[in-house]
Amino acid sequence: MTGHVVVFAPAPLLTVTIEQQADAVELHLHAGGQGVWQARMIAALGVPATLCVTVGGEVGDVLRVLLADENVQVRAVARQAGSGWSVHDRRDGSRTEIAEHPGEPMVRHDIDELYSITLAEGLRAPVSVLSGPAAPEVVDPDVYRCLAADLRANGGQVVADLSGPYLAAVLDGGVTFVKVSHEELIDDGRAKDDSVDELVAAAHQLRRDGAGAVLVSRADAPALALLDDDVTEVRVPPLQVVDHRGAGDSMSAGVAAVLARGGDLEQAVRTGAAAGAVNVTRHGLGTGRAETIGELIGRVRLAPLGEG
Repeated sequence: MTGHVVVFAPAPLLTVTIEQQADAVELHLHAGGQGVWQARMIAALGVPATLCVTVGGEVGDVLRVLLADENVQVRAVARQAGSGWSVHDRRDGSRTEIAEHPGEPMVRHDIDELYSITLAEGLRAPVSVLSGPAAPEVVDPDVYRCLAADLRANGGQVVADLSGPYLAAVLDGGVTFVKVSHEELIDDGRAKDDSVDELVAAAHQLRRDGAGAVLVSRADAPALALLDDDVTEVRVPPLQVVDHRGAGDSMSAGVAAVLARGGDLEQAVRTGAAAGAVNVTRHGLGTGRAETIGELIGRVRLAPLGEG
């Protein structure tokens, strides 16, 4: 497979999870956050990924070690303030948040260094993915606008899975592909409710605002894809859900992986949908076997709205 993907993940998290396995309590430490999960899935699909991050403090020291174990290239900037973290309890089978901290706001020096590294990597890659931080105060959205604009102006494709001011910023800069959930569209005031008419109207507006193509995920309902002038439903065979978290990130990762190796938008959406579907059958976020995803891709249908 040719091509590779750069993932801009300015503020990864240390995730700590307590799990119950038979009679034993287990503690799991992982690098996490949207960009980490996306890079992990891109690599699982056989496409090389470069992860551009900042890490700092004691948590950052642990993150460096964990990131080195990921099957991706890591470009890390040592930030002045500490990295974020989260602690969850899954001993009863459901995920309960114990405590979390998104990390301290990034200062100018952190941003300048990370921007330069990401731009250099992005200029060498056919596709870049812009992923968001755990909280809006960590990174200024204008960084995303500038990065999207600079990459696009130099021939790069930009995939964004963002909401709120970060989505507005990349739309202003120009973005090849936007993946967004229906809940995010409602929360951002871009859709009044989750009706198909409202979501279709929101997708068309995203196109007018600067997105080349749009994919709207809808939890258990088929996603909506606006790839040209018409919206289609993305229908995936039903699978048992173990953990729904990470499905959207796996979708955007699948899209980026296909675009990086020269695939078209329909193939990208089918792959993204299959990757998201496989991810929810597993405990690990941003994980899935390429073999399983490949088998599912052929079962994903892009159907006109209203088709039975």
